[in-house]
Amino acid sequence: MNPWELLASAFGLANIVLLARRSVWNFPCGMAMVSILAVVFWNSRLYAVAGLQVFFLAAQVHGLRAWLKAPADDGQVLVRRLARGQWPMVALAGVFASAALAAMLMQTDAAAPVADGAVAGWSLAAQLLTNLRMLESWPIWVAINIASIGLYASQALWITAGLYVVFLIGALYSWQQWRRA
Repeated sequence: MNPWELLASAFGLANIVLLARRSVWNFPCGMAMVSILAVVFWNSRLYAVAGLQVFFLAAQVHGLRAWLKAPADDGQVLVRRLARGQWPMVALAGVFASAALAAMLMQTDAAAPVADGAVAGWSLAAQLLTNLRMLESWPIWVAINIASIGLYASQALWITAGLYVVFLIGALYSWQQWRRA
């Protein structure tokens, strides 16, 4: 059992619970989780998701600042929706980022270049939507979490795969909660 995976998972569980509640306190937990996972993924030769953790750290800082400026009267963050014409742009960004990352990873000793690139590419799009408080980030996170479970299990990162099962449940719950908001 990897103690770093276990510690990252503890921070990850706190992050998803607080995110589902639309609490800004999810960000410090998320920052700790992604910092630890960057090392775990790099050591597992999952280079795109390792690099993604650096992006997630920056996104966590950006998200914290954005959410602190956008609370509703009850202290929670207001939820917004994408305009219909914005979906094709999101889809193109996810596909392009995934393909570009997979192509780069194929030039390395990456453990799973296509899956690694796809998880990282789509995560970029989903995280940007989450930081913008867009409801539509959640169905993308659901798909990413399903793919991540398979990717991490294939690399014997069982604790992280288990964390992503919880993230999947959390994404489904958050999608429901944000829809109500």
